[in-house]
Amino acid sequence: MSARLGLRANARQFALLVVINALVGSLVGLERSVLPFVGEQDFQLHTTLAVLSFVVAFGVAKALTNLAAGALADRAGRKRLLVLGWLIALPIPLVIGLAPSWWWIVAANVLLGLNQGLAWSMTVVMKIDLAGPRRRGLALGLNEAAGYIGVAITAFASAALAATYAPRTVVWVGAAVIAAAGLFLTVFVRDTAAHAQLDVSPEPPNRRVLRSCRQAGLVNNLNDALAWGLVPLYLAAHGASVKQIGAVAAVYPVIWGVGQLGTGWLSDTTGRKWLIALGMVVQAGALTLLVAGSGAFAPAMAAASLLGLGTALVYPTLLAAVSDASGLERPREIGIYRFWRDSGFVVGALLAGTAADAASPTTAILIVAALTALSGLVVAATPFYSPPTERSRNARHRLSVRTPA
Repeated sequence: MSARLGLRANARQFALLVVINALVGSLVGLERSVLPFVGEQDFQLHTTLAVLSFVVAFGVAKALTNLAAGALADRAGRKRLLVLGWLIALPIPLVIGLAPSWWWIVAANVLLGLNQGLAWSMTVVMKIDLAGPRRRGLALGLNEAAGYIGVAITAFASAALAATYAPRTVVWVGAAVIAAAGLFLTVFVRDTAAHAQLDVSPEPPNRRVLRSCRQAGLVNNLNDALAWGLVPLYLAAHGASVKQIGAVAAVYPVIWGVGQLGTGWLSDTTGRKWLIALGMVVQAGALTLLVAGSGAFAPAMAAASLLGLGTALVYPTLLAAVSDASGLERPREIGIYRFWRDSGFVVGALLAGTAADAASPTTAILIVAALTALSGLVVAATPFYSPPTERSRNARHRLSVRTPA
């Protein structure tokens, strides 16, 4: 059967990839509420930077894998890299469950970073291949929504279960189930290289837009590293219970995930630039609210909600903007963008850990808020393309490709 572009024409494969990416997100979500406490309680870590070492390991591994995956997508095949990502995930539960020291947990997060870099990158590239230019933002919104709803569900569930069971047990048992399910479903995925050949832009990459997107992606994930590693400890220090911390950790990716269902579509019709700039400013405001509330539960929930909204505005829109600006080099440029974006985990963990240990967690959060606002101003000052609906109509005319909705 010949390849056709569009969400309806590829509904089954697209839906399968959505489910798979929900599992990819669920695997990382297991750690978001409870792993910092495993470091403090099981392994007696006494500095914030030591606790956040697992985020650094994850970020380095994921960023470098993104870079490699983008370059290898056309040569090795999308499906092969997706399968490899799930095979790498299989030892993670064993390493976490048997860990005699914290460095085993760090090693498990290297494997997790490899899994995320391969599996999540390929779901992104394959959905872009299937959707075509007209529904690119919507396709990426659906992909990222599935992933971060998965993050939210397992973040909340792991925190709730950790009130009854050992946190480390919750993580490794959940990881075993998710990794097996992800590998099984990936067997039924078809490669999308033929679809990619139908959606090739003759325009050269727009380097200025790509640079602007890379810095915004890095700062966005700098925020995420803070939310993942430092915020649970910050809330605990202000008297929050494990369930309250789990609720805060879950509401952020829930709104992030669900919001992307609308923001991805919106960017297809209104353009990318101002959604990105607005999202960065909203994130900065959310972090400022967290500090202004002094770690109290109600302001923390409001801050997490705003942080989720700001990230929803940014996340699929940045990916779509990179796809718009990449020309003939789309898989490679997506890999480079995701390298810089996920380097934000490393920068964020090192910055937050160092600032929290040298000054205070409050100082660390305010520094990140200032950097986030500055990043939004950089995007606002960058000339982006005209709204993608106009460009996609021109592209369809040039390529004579029928692109169903």
